[in-house]
Amino acid sequence: MFYRESGDFKTSYIQDQQIFPIGLDRWFVAVVCVFAVLVVPFLINDYWEKSVLVPVLVWSMAAIGLNILTGYCGQVSLGTGGFMAVGAYASYKLTTMFPELNMFLVVLLSGGVTALVGIVFGLPSLRIKGFYLAVATLASQFFLVWLFNKVPWFYNYSASGQISAPERFVFGIAVSGPNAPPWATYLFCLVFVVVFAFIAKNLTRGRIGRSWMAIRDMDIAAEIIGVPPLRTKLSAFAISSFYIGISGALFFLVYLGAVEPTEAFGIDKSFLVLFMIIIGGLGSILGSFIGAAFMFLMPVLFKNIMVGGLGWPTDLVAHLIFILIGGLIMFFLIVEPHGLAQLWRVTKEKLRLWPFPH
Repeated sequence: MFYRESGDFKTSYIQDQQIFPIGLDRWFVAVVCVFAVLVVPFLINDYWEKSVLVPVLVWSMAAIGLNILTGYCGQVSLGTGGFMAVGAYASYKLTTMFPELNMFLVVLLSGGVTALVGIVFGLPSLRIKGFYLAVATLASQFFLVWLFNKVPWFYNYSASGQISAPERFVFGIAVSGPNAPPWATYLFCLVFVVVFAFIAKNLTRGRIGRSWMAIRDMDIAAEIIGVPPLRTKLSAFAISSFYIGISGALFFLVYLGAVEPTEAFGIDKSFLVLFMIIIGGLGSILGSFIGAAFMFLMPVLFKNIMVGGLGWPTDLVAHLIFILIGGLIMFFLIVEPHGLAQLWRVTKEKLRLWPFPH
């Protein structure tokens, strides 16, 4: 009964175009943000940092990036892991070559480098689409991982071929390296995710986002009405790669601390992010968060309950998780292509009219 638009009067076009038109939504998001910034840092420990909060934030950023490209612009990509590797190795080279460079700039510049690489690998989208574009981006995945494995300059000629995040500080507090406190790494990731999620939401609601969706729905008709396919597709690849590059930099600097490209950025990571946006919801920023949280936390929950609580064999639980994820992907592709985000939207619409019939 309280989830209503009654009393929410709008007196300008700006108010009418706001992201959250219902007052309760605005208050809920504000409370969640305040809780995340002012309460969680005092409660967080090493387990919650490394096993729950930081990985969910990092994968949410990657899912937003892929959703911009695939969900909003309709360009299928299987190269997410490779682009994350570009962001990770760019951040490594920047931190080692320019030790005094601010860490916020390091992450942003890593995203910029990845955006340039994404434009290069996005050029085939001007001629091919669908399955053939997926194969082309899959080739970029293998090429980039091979490049970081075979060119010693990228890992500073280390004998092991592994790169490790150096300790760096923001306002005198370590945000990378083994001595970084959990609350600092969490807040560092949270700043990027919240700011760029807000930017992505506004991008998709504006002229650029409408151009992406026009290309996605029918590229020939979009070109006829004046949407330039070259600029639109390349902008989607660039912005998507920028977000994925930031997630790769955070994945390396803050979450893992040390990576080896074949293990950390293999093809399984590309499919993992793709499954996140399929289950969470294609063409939805909220769906990116829901999908990332679901795909990462669901296996953790199953292992804690079935292995830790019930004593089931670890390999059996791992196979059950694979079966469940595969079943959910088929279910959402057939029954609800817009994923969990659409189920949440339908639930809210029913709440707005309850107890009256829809």
